[in-house]
Amino acid sequence: MEEPEKLDRIVDARMKLKARFEEKIKHTPSVSDNNPQGSGPPNRHGMPTTPVGQILTTKWPILDLGHHPTVTADRWRLAVDGAVEHPVRLTWDEFMKLPQTNDVSDFHCVTTWSKLDMQWKGVRLMDLAALVHPKENATHVLCYGYDTYTTNLSLEEALKPDVLLVHTFEGKPLQKEHGGPVRMITPQLYAWKGAKWIKRIEFLTANKPGFWEERGYSNTAYPWRNDRYS
Repeated sequence: MEEPEKLDRIVDARMKLKARFEEKIKHTPSVSDNNPQGSGPPNRHGMPTTPVGQILTTKWPILDLGHHPTVTADRWRLAVDGAVEHPVRLTWDEFMKLPQTNDVSDFHCVTTWSKLDMQWKGVRLMDLAALVHPKENATHVLCYGYDTYTTNLSLEEALKPDVLLVHTFEGKPLQKEHGGPVRMITPQLYAWKGAKWIKRIEFLTANKPGFWEERGYSNTAYPWRNDRYS
């Protein structure tokens, strides 16, 4: 159970962040594209279920840089810092005391497969942002994994309510090969934007490309625009 005063502070800061970024979020392609590319009935954001170029699968393929770090819950730490007023470094217990969110969302990999209706539990990135209070000039985040992976997101994407740092999948602890104990998910973007084995979220005042973005992948990664490469 969250401490009441701390929860109140997070909720208040979350609402201020929502007001600050709400208009930008409304105009991002994954919720406002007038001509999205894909097929199937609309998802909860009004986009076609299956983005252009994607094939549905019931499996969950494993893709990464080839290194699966072993990070136990007692040794796991998450730093949230950079252009923020109150940087933090959370232990597992502190992370689990933050507001927890259950959500069902889809997963779109740039390698052309999509898996639908995945059941998650974790902490909204918006609630982590509310904890640290991003500075007024913050525009992006850069996420770091224990495997040395990095990836970037604009704040209008990172602060969407279904962007989570998840520790549970289908009622069980997230498996190591899928990024456990904690990974990020970005349902409205290609999945490489969600770092596995996440250990740090750095708020930035300008965009900074991550691992794949430096190698020719898109900075924006919108599935319904086939936005795979720069």
